[in-house]
Amino acid sequence: MPAAVVVLAAGAGSRVGAEVNKVLLPLGTQAVLAWSVRDALAVDDVARVVLVVRAGEEQAVADAVTPHLGDGEVLVVTGGATRHASEWRALRALAPEIDAGAIDVVAVHDGARPLAGVELLAATVRAAREHGGAIPVVPLSGLVSVAGDRLPTGLVGVQTPQAFRAGALLAAYRSADADGFEGTDTASCLERYPDVPGGPVRIAAVPSTSRNLKITFPEDVDLALALAPPSAP
Repeated sequence: MPAAVVVLAAGAGSRVGAEVNKVLLPLGTQAVLAWSVRDALAVDDVARVVLVVRAGEEQAVADAVTPHLGDGEVLVVTGGATRHASEWRALRALAPEIDAGAIDVVAVHDGARPLAGVELLAATVRAAREHGGAIPVVPLSGLVSVAGDRLPTGLVGVQTPQAFRAGALLAAYRSADADGFEGTDTASCLERYPDVPGGPVRIAAVPSTSRNLKITFPEDVDLALALAPPSAP
């Protein structure tokens, strides 16, 4: 059954120090955002890609992404004031297809992570289909607490895309909307509402690497370009 990918691009990205949204910055021959959209469209069983953009940037995003769509289509949704609100707007746009059983998994990806790649997107969708939910993780080392104590080994960093069975995800966000709850990321909303239809959702860890970095500071753009696969545009 087909999956959907939601690409979030509605953040301000003020720390990157640019005059434009960081996802619109050039990364090689494409905007940062175009990399994620292109990869989402290339996953075999993805039938729908939803791009969540900041109000007022719809045309700028279209100009950045359209030349790289090929035959693919992207549904553009205006985001909300928070990450959770933006995810909820995307899920509302997908709700008719989810309720009809036409989409079985939804993956939510941060458009500021341009190097996730087709393989990680596909692996996360597969794991969510099997287990109920999936998140990419990367080992962390050399961490210390605020007090200077070394933290235990085995800690991991969580990345995106985060993917979940669509029915349970939509039900959790509907419950959150009714309660006025906002999660810090997609997984936290499902953790808050484990008793929704299709829950509780078991979240599997999908191995990732530090190459799946998030563009946060100006130097991250150059680093991402250096880490991009040789065949990338």
